[in-house]
Amino acid sequence: MYIKTALLAGTLACAQHFTALPAAHADSAELDTHVFRPGDFDQYSPRTAFDMVSRIPGFSIREDNSGDRGLGQAEGNVLINGRRISGKSVTTREALERIPATNVEQISVVDGATLDVPGLSGQVANVTARVSGVSGTWDWSFRFRENLPPAYDRFTVSVTGRQDALTWTLGLTGDPIRGAAKGSENVFDADGEIFEFRKLDVANLGHRPGVSGSLEWTPASGHVANLNAEYNLYEFDGREFSLRFPLDGRPDSKRFFRNSEDEWNSEIGGDYEFPLGPGKLKTIALWRFEHSPYLNSVRTTQAGETLSEHTIFKQTIDEGESILRGEYGWQPAEGRDWQVSAEGAFNFLEADALLRRLDDAGDLVVVPLDNASARVEETRAEINLTHGRRLSPDISVQASLGMEYSELSQSGDAAQTREFTRPKGFVSLAWGATETLTVNARLAREVGQLDFGDFISSVNLNAGNGSQGNPDIVPQQSWLGEIELEKDYGEAGAHTLTFAVESIEDIVDRVPFGPDSEGPGNLDKATRYSVSANGTFKLDPVGFRGAQLDYDVEAGYSEIDDPLTGETRRISDDVVIGGLIEFRHDIPGTDLAWGFGTERYDRAPFVRLDQESLWEVRPAFAWAFVQHKDIFGMTGTFTYGNMLDTDEQFTRKVYDGRRTNGLLFREDRTWNLGPIITIGLEGSF
Repeated sequence: MYIKTALLAGTLACAQHFTALPAAHADSAELDTHVFRPGDFDQYSPRTAFDMVSRIPGFSIREDNSGDRGLGQAEGNVLINGRRISGKSVTTREALERIPATNVEQISVVDGATLDVPGLSGQVANVTARVSGVSGTWDWSFRFRENLPPAYDRFTVSVTGRQDALTWTLGLTGDPIRGAAKGSENVFDADGEIFEFRKLDVANLGHRPGVSGSLEWTPASGHVANLNAEYNLYEFDGREFSLRFPLDGRPDSKRFFRNSEDEWNSEIGGDYEFPLGPGKLKTIALWRFEHSPYLNSVRTTQAGETLSEHTIFKQTIDEGESILRGEYGWQPAEGRDWQVSAEGAFNFLEADALLRRLDDAGDLVVVPLDNASARVEETRAEINLTHGRRLSPDISVQASLGMEYSELSQSGDAAQTREFTRPKGFVSLAWGATETLTVNARLAREVGQLDFGDFISSVNLNAGNGSQGNPDIVPQQSWLGEIELEKDYGEAGAHTLTFAVESIEDIVDRVPFGPDSEGPGNLDKATRYSVSANGTFKLDPVGFRGAQLDYDVEAGYSEIDDPLTGETRRISDDVVIGGLIEFRHDIPGTDLAWGFGTERYDRAPFVRLDQESLWEVRPAFAWAFVQHKDIFGMTGTFTYGNMLDTDEQFTRKVYDGRRTNGLLFREDRTWNLGPIITIGLEGSF
C-alpha cells in the first residue's frame, strides 16, 4: 500500500458547518455539509483516517478508476484537504490508511455537485488533516491457511513529518500472496455421463512489497507543490496439480500447470498550484512504467511417466504512460465557479511472446503466433470546460463539456495508424428535497480506456484456449445516467439508494476471426441497468448500545447481442446480484468489540465463441472477529474466515468449435478453501 499525497493544503468552502453524532442532518432542505469530529468515532478507537471514513453512516468509499484514460476529472468520492489524491496507482483506502487518526481535524460530507472539483457527484467526504511534528501508522498481521506456509510479513508502515513549509511522507509495505484449495472435478460428455474424474491441488504463493514517498511544499499562501514516487514488485508463482482418472479406457495421467510472473513497476508524479489572475492554475505531470515477464507452462505424464504433453508460453510486456495536465479555475461570484482543463498523454505497450509445444518426435518446437510480438502506442489530447452554480439554497448543478483527440498506432504484423475525435462531458445536480433527504442526479458521456493487451495475441494453457490480438479495436463510448437518494435518520443511521442505466457503444466482447479462432472486438451496443444500496443501521435507539449493521448490496441486468447466435444475453461476467453485510458491536465501557459478516456475488457466465464458464462461491464467504482496542496501546484483532466452509465452484461447457455446434464436454469443479485465520496488530505513533 502506498500514499501519493497524504496531506494536501486547502479546505472545502462550506455553506454551513455543524457537528453530528453519529450522523447529522440540516435544519432545512438546504444543501449543507455534515461534519464529523474525531470524537464522533471514539467507540471504534480509530487508528487511521480510513477507520473514520469507513464508519460514516450511509457512506461507501468509491475509488477513482486508475484504469481510466489519463488523469481526467475526479471520479472518486474522497478528498484530502479539499483536493483529489494525486497519482494513479494509489487507492483511496491506501491514502487514508497513511493518515493517523490523531492528525484528522474533521471529516465533511457534502454533495459533489456543490464543489469546485469537476467530476464529483453524490456524497463526497473531505478529510481535513494537519501535520505537526512526526507521526505515523503501522499494522502487521499473521495469516494461516491450510496446505500453505504461514504469512508473517503482511505489514504497512507510514511516517509523516513537517518542518516549516515542507511536509514529507515515507511508506513501506509487505503484502504476501497465499492461496490454496483442494477438490475434485468431474468431466461429463454430451449425454451427461461422467467419463473422467480428477483430484486437484492448487497453491498460489507470491509477494507484493513496495516503497513510496511524497513531499508537499507550501511556500506561501495559495501555493501548493507536491512530488510523489513509488516502486513496487509483484512476484507470483501459481501451481495446479491434478490426478486424472478416465473411465473410458484411457490411461491415468498426472498434469502439472504453472503460471508465474516477476513484475516491477514505478511511478513518479508532481503538481504545483498557485494564484494567477482571478483564479488558480494547477499543473500536473506523471510518468509510470511496468515490466512484466510472464511464464505459462503445462506438463502431462501418463503411466510409466511417459510425457504426453509439454507446452510453454512466455511473454514479456512493457507498458508505460506519460501525462501532462493543466487546470485553471476561478470563482466570479459566490456560488459560481469555472474551470478549463487541458491534458496530453502518451501510452504504450510492447509485447514479445514465444510459444513452444511438444511435437510427435518428442521435441519442443516453436509454434508461430500471429500478432503476438508488437508495440501499440496512443497519443491523446483533451480539453474540458466545467461550470458549477448554486441555483438556489437547495439546488446546485455542475456541467462539463469536452473534446478528445487520440491517435492509435501499432507495429508488427498488423502495422497501422488510426485517429479518433470524440465528445465527452456530464451534467450533475444535487437537490436538498427535505431536511433529511438529498437527491443527486448525473448524466454523462464517457469514453472508455482501451486494454492494449487486446491488440496482442495470447495463450491460456490451463484452459486450453487462446486469444487472437485485434488491431482494429476502438475505445467504447457510453451514456451513463444515475439517480442517487440519500436518507439521513440521525442517530438511527443513514442509507443511500442508487439507480443507474448505461447505454454502451462499441463495447468490447469476444468476436470470431475466421472459422476456428477468436479474440476481443467491438460490438455495436449493449445496455446495463443496476440498483445498489448501502447504509448503516445504528442500534442504539432500540437499546442495543454500541451495535450497528452495515450493508452494501447491488443487483444488475445487462443486454448484449451475442455475435455468434444473434440472441440477447447478459454481458460476460456482469454482476447479477451480490453484496456484503457486517454486524459490529463495540461493548460499552470496555475496549472490546466483536462482530461477523458475510459476502457473496453472483455473476453472469464468461462467454467465448467455443465455450462458457462460471465461477461461483457457495454458499457464501463469512467471517467473525474479536477485537481489543488497547493492548499496550495497540489494537489487536482475531479473525476467523470461511466460517461456512465455503467452496469455489467452477463450471465450463466446451463446444465443438462453436457454441452453435454440439457440446463436447462439461467440467464441474469444486474447490474447498478451508479455514483462514488472521491475527493482526495495528498502532500509531
